[in-house]
Amino acid sequence: MGLAGLGPANQTVAISETLLDSKSLFLTANTTTPYTVVCLDLTNGPLIMEVPPMVLGPLDDAWFRWVTDVGMTGPDKGKGGKYLLLPPGYKGQIPDGYFVARSRTFEHILFFRTFLKDGDPKPGVDSVKKFFRVYPLADASHPPAMKFVNISGMAFNTIGPADYTFWEAMNHVIQHEPGDAMDPITLGYFASVGIVKGKPFAPDARMKAILTEAAAVGDATARTITYKNRIKEAYFYPDSAWMTPFIGGSYKFEENNARILDAYSMFFFYATGITPAMSEKMVGKGSQYAGAFVDSKGTPLDGGKTYKIHMPPNIPVNNFWSLTVYDNQTRSMLQTDQQFPAVGSLTKGLQINDDKSVDVWFGPKAPAGKESNWVQTVPDKGWNTLLRLYGALEPWFDKTWRPGEIEVVK
Repeated sequence: MGLAGLGPANQTVAISETLLDSKSLFLTANTTTPYTVVCLDLTNGPLIMEVPPMVLGPLDDAWFRWVTDVGMTGPDKGKGGKYLLLPPGYKGQIPDGYFVARSRTFEHILFFRTFLKDGDPKPGVDSVKKFFRVYPLADASHPPAMKFVNISGMAFNTIGPADYTFWEAMNHVIQHEPGDAMDPITLGYFASVGIVKGKPFAPDARMKAILTEAAAVGDATARTITYKNRIKEAYFYPDSAWMTPFIGGSYKFEENNARILDAYSMFFFYATGITPAMSEKMVGKGSQYAGAFVDSKGTPLDGGKTYKIHMPPNIPVNNFWSLTVYDNQTRSMLQTDQQFPAVGSLTKGLQINDDKSVDVWFGPKAPAGKESNWVQTVPDKGWNTLLRLYGALEPWFDKTWRPGEIEVVK
């Protein structure tokens, strides 16, 4: 069951009231902020979205292109407010008093985060339940009730398919969305294998076998690009494992008006949702990310070994930082005996060194006395980690501060 299995679009809100853990398969979700996720559909006309204060997140369209942010990096600037989402080709009147967003597609995903207050997710969750509403513009005078579903601890899968069903999912998008929502070249690629708007997708046995193999090869290709990337500019520092797909700070994965295809593929294989706030320099707000898939010697991370990362003093964040461990297969949180496979500044009992630096350990067993600074891994299973900096400060951007590499502990 994915998000669609929770209930109808526009009315069903998935919310991780007590945070997300490894039971739920989401691409590189975090364990430190409650998520609110809702599927939106503009097929029947414009939608009003009432956003609570002090949230952070994007609205993306059916092709995972950014439409707008809400909250602290959006036009409401963290104060909350009413957004009016307009469907493709809308020519009706636009009432005053809304933050207006136009989209090229009908279907969307909105996800935003709230934040802990003194370690407690409840105040942020309560604010969402009190203030967040989605309803048609036509029903503004009598909006329907929302259905909030607590997904904390829920076992379900939101990972895109890597088999023949991938093509069926793409056919759904192309059939449902306007023909001009995507460029002709991309649509031409799909048309070449029989996916054409307004026509049935019914490959014969030969073509179905080809498409099944193609999906597997595509998945393997994206996996290789992500875990052993060869783009020099993707790495934050020389001779380092820490990397980003946002080459040149572009959330569109473009350079000199050309799409960097490997960076584009890497991001969408590994992550969900896109926003300029992930890539632009926003000192003290927004979020910054650095991923690592190999150790300091360039060797893939092995769940049977013990590793350590040294985080130097004065970690440059306005809000908090975290290191989360993900399964190489699912790109979701690694499932172990730990409910939350992460360590960060919000971790209870975090051990901080005398010089204010922090050491974080990874391995199948915790080093003696280091349990609070340890993330469990699984022998014979590959893993990776993502460093998050919420409200990154100038030393992150000018690289006068940098995280240590992942070192094998003998």
